[in-house]
Amino acid sequence: QNGRFALAYGATPIEARERAASGLLVNPTSLISQRLEWVSRIPSLADPDETRFLRKCASVMKVNTLSPEGTIRQHWSTPDRVPHQHMWLWDSVFHTTGMNWLDPGLSWEFLQAMLEHARPGGCMPITVHVDGFSYNMTQPPVLAWGVWHNYHVTHNRERLAQAAPILAAYLEWNLHNRDQNGNGLLEWLIEENERCRSGESGMDNSPRFDSALVLDAVDFSTFQAMDMHCLSLIYTELGEADAATHWEGRARSISHAIHEQLWNPAIQFYTDRDMQGNFTNVRSSSGFLPLLLPDLPIERLPALLAALKDPHAFASAFPVPSVSLDHPEFSTDMWRGATWV
Repeated sequence: QNGRFALAYGATPIEARERAASGLLVNPTSLISQRLEWVSRIPSLADPDETRFLRKCASVMKVNTLSPEGTIRQHWSTPDRVPHQHMWLWDSVFHTTGMNWLDPGLSWEFLQAMLEHARPGGCMPITVHVDGFSYNMTQPPVLAWGVWHNYHVTHNRERLAQAAPILAAYLEWNLHNRDQNGNGLLEWLIEENERCRSGESGMDNSPRFDSALVLDAVDFSTFQAMDMHCLSLIYTELGEADAATHWEGRARSISHAIHEQLWNPAIQFYTDRDMQGNFTNVRSSSGFLPLLLPDLPIERLPALLAALKDPHAFASAFPVPSVSLDHPEFSTDMWRGATWV
């Protein structure tokens, strides 16, 4: 038509023809301008190379943003098109920390896509496929943190009200299903796969899990405390004082348990403990996460800072490595060395 052609797929020949016909009516100049509008939101920096790098980062985020499909009813994000390709819990939240600067409404869609796929009973699954398939496994709880920080730029209280009960059910699920010994500290699910002992943790193959034992985990417990604190802030913003007090009290309780039970005085670091109460003595990047907690005993700060600055511990060329440089299993595997979250 007028020298133009359209290529379209469909479930039937009729649907494909209708889509092709619709495509021929599109003004390509207008469409391209619309699709590139988001580029104008990327700031220009003093250094042209830094501006180019920043635009590349934004481009990667945009490429990994997908349209509604299957059971996912809004835009969503994926860590990468291959091999992960699905929607992942904590990755989706991390993506919002960048997208909040460019398109906070799109960030909310990332969060909403996850919220709408909570499993019966409250579990927020580690990953969701477009056909609705998900696992009864979770990932580090940072979703309330993501919702709270998105609110800082959208100021949309209706979204907070929508998210709050789902977040509460999710954090309750963690407490009821990931605390075998009932001591207030959480334990990651341990898998049979030697190359991925704990996909839930996001530190799949860490030496922390080489023993294949269930552990009171520093990172899981810290993320849970932080997310419960954020949920308390959400309820405060919604004017629900009783709920806010409830969740803040529980956040403080688990934070206190972390400092009481997971500080390893022998090595002056936070480490996991097995179900018999024995420290693993594995110094991992997860041992720094209690720095996120507001009640960190101040006298422990020098020891943590010293570990960060120690060339035999965590002062690598590209810090922070996922495990201490002096660990016998340190390697190029991102969960056993190198740099990882």
